[in-house]
Amino acid sequence: MYDIMLLFLAGLLAGSMNALAGGGSFVSLPALISVGVPSVAANATSTLALFPGGMASSWVYRDGVRSVCGVNVVPIAIVTVMGGVAGSILLLLTPSRIFDGILPWLLLVATLMLAAGPRLSAQLQTQARPSVLAFATVQFFLGLYGGYFGGAVGLMMLAAWSALGGGDIKSLNPTRMVMVTAANAVAVVVFVLAGAIVWQECIAMTIGAVIGGWTGAHIGRRQPPSVVRVLTLAVAFLTTAVFFSRAYL
Repeated sequence: MYDIMLLFLAGLLAGSMNALAGGGSFVSLPALISVGVPSVAANATSTLALFPGGMASSWVYRDGVRSVCGVNVVPIAIVTVMGGVAGSILLLLTPSRIFDGILPWLLLVATLMLAAGPRLSAQLQTQARPSVLAFATVQFFLGLYGGYFGGAVGLMMLAAWSALGGGDIKSLNPTRMVMVTAANAVAVVVFVLAGAIVWQECIAMTIGAVIGGWTGAHIGRRQPPSVVRVLTLAVAFLTTAVFFSRAYL
């Protein structure tokens, strides 16, 4: 019962974080590993558990979805989905012991992006329009990262799109939410078909994530998420340090 309550609360917090500032996997993944789920299965289960919360947030943001860098939403979604499929399959092909060694570095990359992403996005804003091929290539690898791990992939999208001349961060956020959800959607299908989901733990976390994602999206539309961002960064740095210790000490 304690494990179920822990996973529900972790899902609630993770769903809210994803809707407000990103980084929900910094809560959901360690929570699943802490109750004994192997790392690859924990990552797959975390993706599924947070997916409905992402859907709820995407529904709230739906009116703001628009083209990016002159590329319509449908082509962006297709490339993102292709990357998500490739990333999820790559995860399933990675042995847990190898993923345990890779995971701290993925967390570090995600943490640095959480810390620098918004400022980097603002500094990189440009009016230059990339070629469709260049944009599609960048988006494919973002989708691949989203399907494989996904930590802070939303902020990575915002930074990349800003650098490519996509516009201001606030106007890009609804499209970012939808594309992250698209990458997660195909990853979820792959994980379910492969039998990589730990269902009992997943259900408890999913319920919390849906509530957190819906609530967080509504809060995010009404006030700046600066306080949540500070807390997210604190959780991210702590989690990264713990996983480095777990893997190498």
